[in-house]
Amino acid sequence: MNHDAIIIDKSTVPVGTADQVRKVIAIELKKRKKDVWFDVISNPEFLKEGAAINDFMKPDRIIIGAEHEKSVKIMQELYAPFVRSHEGEIIVMDIRSAEMTKYAANAMLATRISFMNEMALLCEVTGANINDVRKGIGSDPRIGHPFLYPGCGYGGSCFPKDIQALIKTGEENGIYLKVIKAAEEVNKRQKTIIVEKIIKRFGSDLRGKTFALWGLAFKPETDDMRYAPSIVIIEELTRRGAKIQAYDPAAMDEAKKYNFSHKSQITFVENKEAALHNADALIVVT
Repeated sequence: MNHDAIIIDKSTVPVGTADQVRKVIAIELKKRKKDVWFDVISNPEFLKEGAAINDFMKPDRIIIGAEHEKSVKIMQELYAPFVRSHEGEIIVMDIRSAEMTKYAANAMLATRISFMNEMALLCEVTGANINDVRKGIGSDPRIGHPFLYPGCGYGGSCFPKDIQALIKTGEENGIYLKVIKAAEEVNKRQKTIIVEKIIKRFGSDLRGKTFALWGLAFKPETDDMRYAPSIVIIEELTRRGAKIQAYDPAAMDEAKKYNFSHKSQITFVENKEAALHNADALIVVT
């Protein structure tokens, strides 16, 4: 044995990926007749877009999935400076549990968002105020306030693909994940709610109508357009003949690259005030 190697997987990957990586490396080492000790570790990241540096420097938890004590000690030494003066803790578990933890965390948050969006719809038809309801249930320590804000639906690079991956994993193992599937279905519907309200107000034929749109990215302080609710809204409105005057302080360049079906009906303006010029209505998306 002449070398040591640690392979750290920080990505969100299907459960069992680390085992496959270990197998591929072992086969290749055998082909090369190399005697190298190595270990594969699952170390999922929990960084929020727009706050990644702060999340890295002050993690609320660090998940380490490993099989060997030697690997665990290396990882604990690596992360010790980041938890020494902070409340974050290092949690050690087996590799598959670490891989599943990332998916489960995102699925839980996505489900909370979809739940609140359904409650918002119910509040509208019953005369209740969703913001008051949010405060009321959020004050329960078992629930808490984060991710209880209703809106246009979740997007980005994590929640949509992780939800789909969990559903697929369940299907491959003979389990239909009803709650997670429902969260996905609610989110798809939520992205069309604003369009439905506009049609109710202006009619289905939107030719001659101009809508100001504030917010293109799926969340503030990022340029990420992946699965953004704004895409669905723009596509549906322009398909009905509407013109869009859009502005986002961070995502303008990325939005311009997107291949919208009716791009000639979309104007990307320089500031939020310009988006309002001669607009029939303002749509606040992000």
